[in-house]
Amino acid sequence: MAHFTFTRITTILCSLLHSIAFQSLTVGAVNDHILFPNQTLVLGQTLVSQDQVFEMGFFSPGRSSNSFLGIWYKSTPEVVVWVANRNHPITASQAAVFMISGNGSLVISSDESVIWSASSSEVARNPVVQLLDSGNLVVVDNTREGYLWQSFDYPTDTMLPGMIMTDGNDTGVERYLTSWRNPEDPSPGDFVHKIQNRGLAEVVTLRGENKRYRIGQWNGRCFGGGPRFPNAFYKPELVFKQERLISIGEPYQSSVLVRTTLDTSGALLRLTMNARKDKWNLALTFPQETCDEYASCGPNCICRSRTDSPVRCQCLKGYAPKFQRYWDLQDWSGGCTRTEPLNCDGGDGFLEVRGVKYPDMLRFWLNTTMSLGECKAECFKNCSCTAYANPFITNGGSGCLMWFGDLIDIKELSAADSKQNMYIRVPLSELDFNSGLEEKEKEKKEDKEKEWPIKLILISIASGILISALINACVLMAGRKRPAAKRNDEDLELPVIKMATIVQATNNFSTENMIGVGGFGPVYKGNMPSGEEIAVKRLSKSSRQGLEEFRNEVMVIAKLQHRNLVRLLGCCIEEEERMLIYEYLQNKSLDLFVFDHSEKTLLTWPNRYDIIMGIARGLLYLHHDSRLKIIHRDLKTSNILLDGHLTPKISDFGLARIFEEDQSLARTKRVIGTYGYMAPEYAIDGKFSVKSDIFSLGVVLLEIISGKKNRGYGHTDHYLNLLGHAWLLWKENNILELMDECLYDTYTESQVKRCMQVGLLCVQKFAEDRPNMSAVVSMLGSEGAVLAEPKEPGFFIERSSSLVGSCTSPSCIESENETITITDLEAR
Repeated sequence: MAHFTFTRITTILCSLLHSIAFQSLTVGAVNDHILFPNQTLVLGQTLVSQDQVFEMGFFSPGRSSNSFLGIWYKSTPEVVVWVANRNHPITASQAAVFMISGNGSLVISSDESVIWSASSSEVARNPVVQLLDSGNLVVVDNTREGYLWQSFDYPTDTMLPGMIMTDGNDTGVERYLTSWRNPEDPSPGDFVHKIQNRGLAEVVTLRGENKRYRIGQWNGRCFGGGPRFPNAFYKPELVFKQERLISIGEPYQSSVLVRTTLDTSGALLRLTMNARKDKWNLALTFPQETCDEYASCGPNCICRSRTDSPVRCQCLKGYAPKFQRYWDLQDWSGGCTRTEPLNCDGGDGFLEVRGVKYPDMLRFWLNTTMSLGECKAECFKNCSCTAYANPFITNGGSGCLMWFGDLIDIKELSAADSKQNMYIRVPLSELDFNSGLEEKEKEKKEDKEKEWPIKLILISIASGILISALINACVLMAGRKRPAAKRNDEDLELPVIKMATIVQATNNFSTENMIGVGGFGPVYKGNMPSGEEIAVKRLSKSSRQGLEEFRNEVMVIAKLQHRNLVRLLGCCIEEEERMLIYEYLQNKSLDLFVFDHSEKTLLTWPNRYDIIMGIARGLLYLHHDSRLKIIHRDLKTSNILLDGHLTPKISDFGLARIFEEDQSLARTKRVIGTYGYMAPEYAIDGKFSVKSDIFSLGVVLLEIISGKKNRGYGHTDHYLNLLGHAWLLWKENNILELMDECLYDTYTESQVKRCMQVGLLCVQKFAEDRPNMSAVVSMLGSEGAVLAEPKEPGFFIERSSSLVGSCTSPSCIESENETITITDLEAR
């Protein structure tokens, strides 16, 4: 991009521009979608693309007083996709003008000085500026074909269809995304998203020189560590040259509005416009989980996204935690180190690790023609080689990739990506152990084969008795009334555990094993014969929930998998019994800590902040990232369970509802939930959506920080609930008074204030004012983000003093299962 000096701005024009009042985004098009050399664009005037898709003009982001020349969607002006002068803001005292010169150069100037300029390498004869319906701003000359200059060659933070990201080593021009500094400053921020060809092609996001995340090396079929594509949301075009990725882009389709944005937190967001063209839907976000964060487990570890273990990071075979003390506290950054040294003189072997995102190629050797056997032999020759693999998984696998030194950023993949297997170097003692197991399994198999003739004889003798018994059993069953609970259990897609096993595990549901009671019924701790601890939720005969809620919870949660969602292990349906079997979480529910005078001191502010972030990530998964779009409908502090490491897990999906991909709102005549957590539109009109869950989340955030319950909260100066009290403190700029006193020694002021502000944004009265979950997660995790001012919360009314409970002592916890019926409103 070239710059030149523009000097032919007259004094009269400057005086005129100074008299124009600055505004944010304005209307008033200049000659529709074309700007000629004899025309100028000033504040208050815009170019609009031919089909009214995009608009270009001067704008001021957020509450900033600076102005920029940008392009945005006409239907959603707040979504800016390109900024010209992002490094050169126009101050409030400047009156800027945009124009095209006679030779085809673009200029933003003020007071006879150039603020920003761009020109092509070719001189134009009859240039004009056009804004296309693709969002591309182009300079064309009717005397020649093609574009002399286009904005698509200079991306900012957004990729649009028709735009390409390129590797500069092969094309001569590197094109990549750079985040805004913050929502009110479009200047280049901390994060860059780009193509990287270092041995194998990869797409990475950097923060300075450090990697924030990487999608994984190209394996011949896909990038081996990120979302699989092409898929329903993204069908890119990739151009390779001698196995180097030259460019990646997406064909333009006029019928589809879609964009990919690198936000200020470094997350990559894929958004699509719905048919009404007034709302953006989040189709995909990356990173999708903690395991996508670069080196989140430290060296020589596998990050496991499955929830079959409370430990997210696991050392590779032959390795152990480098710092056990910190490892036990879930600080895995130190990674793992070998338990015993290698012996290159024939004392080493290789152990297969299946279905993983390959380690980062920090120190490596690559050959694209070798077989896997040749690769193994080559690795054996070099004592520094710690692992090897086929870099390409197509056609049965090919090539040789070897790693030296520590193995960084390994992630367990889904079954669909199980062909990515690597082989790590370990002492022979590790291999001998596995070989011994294999031999034992082989011996067992041979013993079973020898026993088979004897079994045949026994089966023949017993067959008559068995057939007779079966006939008698069928006769008895035919005369017995089938229980109501027995219906199509095979479609539950969940292991069914026998009643006898549950009775044995819970010591026949003894009171000593009871660990809680909820709206569903009592919950018991159990010990399975395998030694695994479980929690059994048994439907009480007096419960207001029935088979519908039971089956709903099974059908919903069985399909979900996230570290911040409780894991359902199985169910039991026998006779009139209905039970759900969950993983046992040692620390039970969050409310037992937050609202208890003695226990609350165990949760320091760092603990509470991590819990808040975990809850938010779990809800983001339910709303946006899971295969199903789930509305929980009963999110509350008592439905957040904590494992032994205080990792939060959202539970109780009995009231959850599945939404279609393009569905945004539903309505019910049977309103069920918990007072104090229900959004106004749901409690009053029965309308529920993702925004009703977000209201509940806001209540939970404020309860976690304050240590007080929303419902039943009492104050000497007024009769407002916790939300109302927080709102008053916010308006008085005194919000820190809401914080629990036990946090004074551990809190970080900026984090607490930000979480409180996000909580108030979530509980705003009107659903459309509340942020979505991707915005909530971004705001909670972004230290420098500028947040919107919250509006009045829902249920901001004073209650009669008779309605304020007398439950004010620290040891007193008001029951949240109290049922009050108003018309068709049902609470639990």
